[in-house]
Amino acid sequence: MTEQTMSTPAPQQRTATAPGLTGRLRGLSDRAIAWLFIGPTMLLLLAINIFPLIWTVYLSFTNYRANQPGREVKWVGTRNYERLLGSEDIWGYLQATAHFVVWTMLLQVILGLGLALLINRGFRTASFWTTLILIPMMLSPAVVGTFWTYIFQPQTGIFSYIIDWFAGTGALDMIGAPHLAPWTIVIVDTWMWTPYIMLLCLAGLRSIPPYLYEAAEIDRANALQKFWYITLPRVLPFLMLAVLFRGIENFKMFDMVVELTSGGPGSVTELASINLKREAFENWKTGYSSAFAIILFVTVFGLGNIYVKALNRVKS
Repeated sequence: MTEQTMSTPAPQQRTATAPGLTGRLRGLSDRAIAWLFIGPTMLLLLAINIFPLIWTVYLSFTNYRANQPGREVKWVGTRNYERLLGSEDIWGYLQATAHFVVWTMLLQVILGLGLALLINRGFRTASFWTTLILIPMMLSPAVVGTFWTYIFQPQTGIFSYIIDWFAGTGALDMIGAPHLAPWTIVIVDTWMWTPYIMLLCLAGLRSIPPYLYEAAEIDRANALQKFWYITLPRVLPFLMLAVLFRGIENFKMFDMVVELTSGGPGSVTELASINLKREAFENWKTGYSSAFAIILFVTVFGLGNIYVKALNRVKS
């Protein structure tokens, strides 16, 4: 009796499973399961982005006005595009945008790379200065624009006081002078986003193997040669990636410029994005502004593709 009891096998434990679901998943590969989970999210994101784009393309060929929803919508063909491309004002806004993008990118690359090289030296208070430098890019662009408006005030602003102390020019109206106002938005954007360029350059510098510099020391290379043949080629992909991101963002810059100059004086700082907002939500030329938005999209998309191809050549 005892031997029979000891030889009796214990009952097997059963786990609660969903046989239907388990059977379906067993027949799928890991890639198919991954697509099963991320597919709905991707479809939702595509719907959110593709539908507005298609709707904007349609509106760009009409005379639709958002403030007159009951008005008959007429198909005008390419008339909106012809008006835009034939307008001298539009080319002026694009020129102001190009001035802003080119100068901000140039200054931010020089200053960002210089700060990264300095921080990478690893002195005692490097962490403190890195944190301090990063503060501007953590602020809202609208807040930054308002903050610098007070700095540029001709009578009470600290910037005018500093210029007067160095050059003795008296009160200097940076925002109100047509030849100086474009440089105010360049200065402010450079102050705010140079830390971003510095961070990416610093990541590139930290990825350089030390033995390359050791080999250069053995070959008696000077500091300039080490920078030109080791540092710059290794940092260049990171630098170009930063320029790509910041160039796209600056091409559609809006809130900081609106708070700082509101596009003035006159229209010297009215960037393409600001004029697009005026046409769409102040003049209510929805079809016309939709055509302008498509032109800007095609411009940024085309330039971005050309730049990405150049970036791929550098990385390879």
